[in-house]
Amino acid sequence: MYLSDHEIAQAVESAAITLSDFDLARLQPTSYDILLGHKFLTVDTHRTGFIDPVRKILPEYREIIVSDDEEFILHPGVSILGTSLDYFGSDEYLIQLSGKSSLARIGLVVHNTAGVINPGHYLHITFELTNLNSVPIILRPRMAIAQLLFSKISSPPQRAYRDTGRYHDKNWAGYIEERRGE
Repeated sequence: MYLSDHEIAQAVESAAITLSDFDLARLQPTSYDILLGHKFLTVDTHRTGFIDPVRKILPEYREIIVSDDEEFILHPGVSILGTSLDYFGSDEYLIQLSGKSSLARIGLVVHNTAGVINPGHYLHITFELTNLNSVPIILRPRMAIAQLLFSKISSPPQRAYRDTGRYHDKNWAGYIEERRGE
C-alpha cells in the first residue's frame, strides 16, 4: 500500500522518512518529486573501445559538475549517470523511484533497473539517464527529475540494508571501483 500525500508529510515530520530540504510544493497525491543534482558521469568514449561485463571490462568514466546556472546537454542515444540533489531514505518504508511522465513523453529515461530503495538505505540516488529522443534534451541542476513512492512493508526486514555490506552512497570513485570488482 502506497502512502498518500498527508501520510508522506506526517512520516517526514515524525522522522520515519528522511527527505532533505522537504518542500510541500513538491508533494504529489501519492509521491514526492526529487531534484536533479550537479554531478554527472559520462563514458570517456575515446578511452573505451568496448564494454564486456562478463570479463569485467567496463568503461572509463569522466565526472562533470554542472553549476546551478549551467546546463547539461544529453544527446540522443546517450546514457549517463547523474545524482539526486535530495538525500532520502527510511528504516520503515520501501521507496520506489519512478520517472515523471512529462519527461518520459520527451524521451528521457531516468532509471533502467535501479528503482527500489530498501528500508535502511539512505542516499543521493544515482540516475541512469538516457535520451531516447532524436534531439538533445537539456538537463539542469535542481529540475524535478523523478518521483518517489513510499510503501508500507508487512513486517520489518530481518536484516536492515545497512547491515548487508552492499553499496551505501559512496562517492563516484567508490561506485566505479565497486562495479569493477563485481
